[in-house]
Amino acid sequence: MNALTIIKTLGPIDGRNTRRDPMLRWMLLAPLFLALIFRFVLPWAVQIAEANVGLDLRPYLPMLYAYLALLIPVLYGAVVGFLLLDERDDRTLLALQVTPLPLAGYATYRIGVPILLSLLLTPLTFWVVGVPGLSWWGMWVTAVAAAPLAPIYMLLLAAFAANKVQGFALMKGLGIFLVVPLAAWFVPMPWQLLLGLLPTYWPVKVFWLLLAGQNYGGFMVVGLIYQSILVVLLFRRFRQVISH
Repeated sequence: MNALTIIKTLGPIDGRNTRRDPMLRWMLLAPLFLALIFRFVLPWAVQIAEANVGLDLRPYLPMLYAYLALLIPVLYGAVVGFLLLDERDDRTLLALQVTPLPLAGYATYRIGVPILLSLLLTPLTFWVVGVPGLSWWGMWVTAVAAAPLAPIYMLLLAAFAANKVQGFALMKGLGIFLVVPLAAWFVPMPWQLLLGLLPTYWPVKVFWLLLAGQNYGGFMVVGLIYQSILVVLLFRRFRQVISH
């Protein structure tokens, strides 16, 4: 079964399941709302803080923009993760194992969809926000650095949550992975490398180096390798779960 056939088979099913779930619809549209907030509300808040409190928030804006870079792939990964949990509840995954659809093709589709959405929507979101000093090239590099987070979060939900209720609780708990790497903004090198145990640290660091006009290549390569290893390990765990 070729890739086009897999997309034609699973794509309409995913679209229908997403449309009927209000939470998943909201998660898909959330980046647009966040982009508008960052574009129009955040500058206003910065001006208010400086005028009324004397607090200059501009030096901390790169930290907030980095959070946006992480959130987009995480949201899309979570959407597909919840679709996988639906398929587990409906025993669709068990049924697929006795169909002509190969597991490798199914996995490629499931991993590829949130990655593709992240690669498309992350630069678009940054363009809407208008991040100062970030070129189109920088937007794409950031998108590539963060894209593996989508399958990581997808597989975390699918492999460690038994149903959507547990998945939602797990997603809330994993939210700390989005916040903790931002602490690297206040931690000097090399101590901040301790945060590299979190896969979310590497795209954050790449994004900050891009804004500073510094060499980001080493962090990019290490981050992509580390994230890819996590995807492989999580997929193995997912295979074990669906085979029982």
